[in-house]
Amino acid sequence: MSERALLRRIRVWLVVFIVCLVLSGLTAFPLVTELRWAEELLNSSASPAPEHFPALTEWITRVRTGLDEADANHPFVLYGTDWLAFAHLVIAVAFYGPYRDPVRNIWVIEFGMIACAGIIPLALICGPIRDIPFWWTVIDMSFGVFGVVPLLVVRRIIKRLEATAVTA
Repeated sequence: MSERALLRRIRVWLVVFIVCLVLSGLTAFPLVTELRWAEELLNSSASPAPEHFPALTEWITRVRTGLDEADANHPFVLYGTDWLAFAHLVIAVAFYGPYRDPVRNIWVIEFGMIACAGIIPLALICGPIRDIPFWWTVIDMSFGVFGVVPLLVVRRIIKRLEATAVTA
């Protein structure tokens, strides 16, 4: 495969990864509104959730109630989720380095892989401390599992690109 084709593949994977980071960051800002919408959707007459997934429905209601109370009485607590959102956006910007020069900036990909791996112990340790249901902890851990996949692919392609450049 040509250097140009390898570079194009790297960039496509990185754009997908960056878009996902940005979207996950942007959705952390309006949590109160999103949880209200989620609860309304889950409890609508067309939803099978209350019957088939009662734990999910109860959990969303609990989280929405907690966010409503925090928003009404302690809005500064939600400032933490604003920083979470900002961190996602900043990390997304960091992936522009490998987009521009993948071989020189492979360390950003490896940093991302380490961050994805770190999600698992964080969720397993902090989930029980924060009284998060185990099934939700598994969902949280899935972000690390699914997030590392494009990074593994990109790292492999960067190594191929690097080998192509060395032999040229």
